[in-house]
Amino acid sequence: MAEKSRPPLPPFTYETAVQKVRMAEDAWNSRDPERVSLAYSIDSVWRNRAEFISGREEIVAFLQRKWSKELDYRLIKEVWAFHEARIAVRFAYEWHDDSGNWFRSYGNENWEFDESGLMRRRYASINDLPISEGERKYHWPLGRRPDDHPGLSDLGL
Repeated sequence: MAEKSRPPLPPFTYETAVQKVRMAEDAWNSRDPERVSLAYSIDSVWRNRAEFISGREEIVAFLQRKWSKELDYRLIKEVWAFHEARIAVRFAYEWHDDSGNWFRSYGNENWEFDESGLMRRRYASINDLPISEGERKYHWPLGRRPDDHPGLSDLGL
């Protein structure tokens, strides 16, 4: 049984790559592992930091663990480059641990999509920077980043 298509579909234009990245950002900001997992193919493979993940079940389990530790998570993604069925993204997200220590995590991801617009490969490199609460730049209510909130480049990140 074929999976439902997830437009925009490759090959990407700049506009459709931006749309795809914003859709991913919105899903991740929902902090809903099931919702996020639906953007990935059933057999999607990931490298996230030093962890290797395969398939939607592992994606959901990974995200459940992630968001049980990374509290008040807020993310901004930005297109870095694109070509045909691939998009490179840079991102930064802010979160705190259960002791109230704040972090900004910076990284980049390389994505590859299948013909249905589902991500079949995701390779993420991420670094965590401890920040004070006063250094935070993301102050919108939990959930989708408002359209009028600055992006990474606008924030100097």
